[in-house]
Amino acid sequence: MVDGPAAGAHSNDEEQPFDGGVTAVPDVDGAERGDGGSLDSAARTLRAKWRSASLAAGWRFPSDWGLPEVDTVCAALSADGPSDAAVSGLGRARAASGAGLDETLTDLAALHAVVADGNRHGGFVVPDIDTTPSRLVRVTALAWADVALDKYAHTEVTEPLTGLPSAAYLRTRLAEMYRGAARAGRCPTEEALLLTVSFDLAGMASWSRLAMMILAADALRSVFDGPETSAALGPSVLVVLADRGTDIAGQAVALRREITERMHADPQLDDVVSPAISLVRLRPTFEESCSLLQRIGRR
Repeated sequence: MVDGPAAGAHSNDEEQPFDGGVTAVPDVDGAERGDGGSLDSAARTLRAKWRSASLAAGWRFPSDWGLPEVDTVCAALSADGPSDAAVSGLGRARAASGAGLDETLTDLAALHAVVADGNRHGGFVVPDIDTTPSRLVRVTALAWADVALDKYAHTEVTEPLTGLPSAAYLRTRLAEMYRGAARAGRCPTEEALLLTVSFDLAGMASWSRLAMMILAADALRSVFDGPETSAALGPSVLVVLADRGTDIAGQAVALRREITERMHADPQLDDVVSPAISLVRLRPTFEESCSLLQRIGRR
């Protein structure tokens, strides 16, 4: 299955779209979470070149490349050069967003290649981690490892902002479901599916982001108040592991209505775009479904 935009033809792995604005889509890349609008001209140019070089080097999810820490590094480079604090902040942010160490260091190499090249090759650069200054690599890797190891050592059952179970708990529930299906000789993809709620948080103020996630989580609990497993999968994604035997289509429409009503009740959220609510098929194996969850969480 190839990741693609939400609009357009449906793949064979998708559910059919439902009425009420609920669309079944594959795991896709969403809008980028920041656009560097607060940077000066030189920093924005650097940011654009860095992003292009990083994506060309293999950055897998364009939607989650643009973190606030990216802008911090670009601003520092356009001034006096990147400090250890700016670079380590980027490393920690990459780990927190789910990027692997290899991907994070390749992104760092793309930045170094762009800065080192200037405009000598018309903007075309080939990132090489071996030519990246060892100090930058060390600072970034240590910062990434601090967050990654802390996440493993302090895995919580619930996510503190929304109060929903964590992605780790959802994976545990998936493992139980796959083991049960295997014991009974059934196919897990025929028993359950995922309902995802994802927000385009680009351009939203920090307070609005927090408010929307809390609001959506509360609506999710009110609609899915049975044996379903709900979880916070990423900074802008909530998910429900639901039984195919239930009226999932009706619940999805009810969830959209609940979220919309709560948004309209708060004047400060009038300009916030309604979330995308989608139904996504599970994969044949537990490992494949875990990879699917990771991609969905990084929209």
